[in-house]
Amino acid sequence: MDVFGKKAKNANLNESIGLTNLGNQFWNLSPSELIEDTIINGQGVLTDTGAIAIETGEFTGRSPKDRFIVCDEKTEDAVWWGDINIKFSPEKFDALYNRMKAYLAGKDVYVKDAQACADPAHKLNLRVVTEFPWSNHFAHNMFLRPTDEEIMDFDPEWTVVCAPGFMADPAIDGTRQHNFAILNFTRKMAIIGGTGYTGEIKKGIFSVLNFILPHEKNVLSMHCSANIGKDGDTAVFFGLSGTGKTTLSSDPDRRLIGDDEHGWSDNTVFNFEGGCYAKTIDLSQEKEPQIYDAIKYGAILENIGFIEGTSKPDYENVEITQNTRVSYPIHHIDNIVEPSIGGAPKNIFFLTADAFGVLPPISKLTKEQAMYHFMSGYTAKVAGTEMGVTEPQTTFSACFGAAFLPLHPAKYAELLGEKLDGTDINVWLINTGWSGGSYGVGSRMKLSYTRAMITAAMNGELENVEFKTQAIFELAMPTSVPGVPSEILNPRDTWADKSAFDDTANNLAGQFIKNFEIFAKESSEAILSAAPKVMV
Repeated sequence: MDVFGKKAKNANLNESIGLTNLGNQFWNLSPSELIEDTIINGQGVLTDTGAIAIETGEFTGRSPKDRFIVCDEKTEDAVWWGDINIKFSPEKFDALYNRMKAYLAGKDVYVKDAQACADPAHKLNLRVVTEFPWSNHFAHNMFLRPTDEEIMDFDPEWTVVCAPGFMADPAIDGTRQHNFAILNFTRKMAIIGGTGYTGEIKKGIFSVLNFILPHEKNVLSMHCSANIGKDGDTAVFFGLSGTGKTTLSSDPDRRLIGDDEHGWSDNTVFNFEGGCYAKTIDLSQEKEPQIYDAIKYGAILENIGFIEGTSKPDYENVEITQNTRVSYPIHHIDNIVEPSIGGAPKNIFFLTADAFGVLPPISKLTKEQAMYHFMSGYTAKVAGTEMGVTEPQTTFSACFGAAFLPLHPAKYAELLGEKLDGTDINVWLINTGWSGGSYGVGSRMKLSYTRAMITAAMNGELENVEFKTQAIFELAMPTSVPGVPSEILNPRDTWADKSAFDDTANNLAGQFIKNFEIFAKESSEAILSAAPKVMV
């Protein structure tokens, strides 16, 4: 069997995952062949950049309420069940998958052999079976690409079956609605139906690794970006959307390990993926040159609009969705690490865009504070102007990625604490949000100042400066940072109304404490002691 081209038909998927009576099976097609089939099928068009543009259909983002995990002997006592991890019975999974197989009978499918985890000690072999060629192309872009020799002897450990055209029937299948993404850790399968949104494939495997690595291998899985300096020092950047994670980890003086998903073993930080999946809303070459220049032949643009009468993408167009995306293999970016592995981190940055303007622009965390803020995963988003609402809104996402955590957040925080224990690893809380007042009064922290603070931390320039402790959050703030005005380093000093600052800080501290109530039972006293102290 030729596993590398369009002649690779009628290979046997029955033995491994029970798919029978299929049409043609196209195995490990190149991006060019997958692009050709996408165009022939009328499912995509080439843009003037060379990238192919597709539309994912009804769903232009993940559907968290339709993500399930099979509850069985392997997962029942291990998974953190609730609104994020919703139970699905093994019997319902088998019945649903049987209906899915019947749907695929007679249809052509595309099969991609791929891998996750750049560290050979933790590499996971994947087989991705898709109804559409562009879904397979996405898997090619986002996962690690085995060599021809590895393909010839490939033995997949996990399988993903993605059939956007198959609609579940909630009354029969036990789903919430017609779309679903279900993980089965015993059968080592992920099945996705009723949705063409490609992020379900990526985040499905991320969720798998978030279970396997911490639970079975004592490796901390992380929703973060990472880069490496000229001296081999690794830095890790956590942050929710809008905090600057991609921007701040993109540094011309440092090489990129990866932009989104990593593992931290005993002595390595390694990328899970082989590509990047970036937002393109309002993208420009000036703001994000690496992403902009990576959009070329082989990249996939999702749900974008076009400048009228042309094949030129219009990144300001939100007619389909604001969640416009591009996927591309990591080698579309210059200045990367190959393979995507670094040493244990020297510096860890928690990024938050505090729209209340009370957190310091940079502060150094103790181990206990690092665990507490890691579990909190805080940022504050600016509300829209609808009905006059302009107040900031707090957002907490445990470990900066709650939607993808099968285990209780305390498990990940405890692993972080173990890895920090007895080391000289620095953990920094960086506020990329507001200073001098909350949103509407204060101003956004200058990117140049934030970059200067992060650079100073990575270069060791803060090791011998004086630190002062902020009240309420008890954070250690440097009194001087090269290239940064000292008067902005203590946020209270930037507020004209000190009483208003104290009230706002107290309010935010109370929201931290309330959010942490759901974690208190499983958290150690050391973690709980790092909570902010509301002033009476």
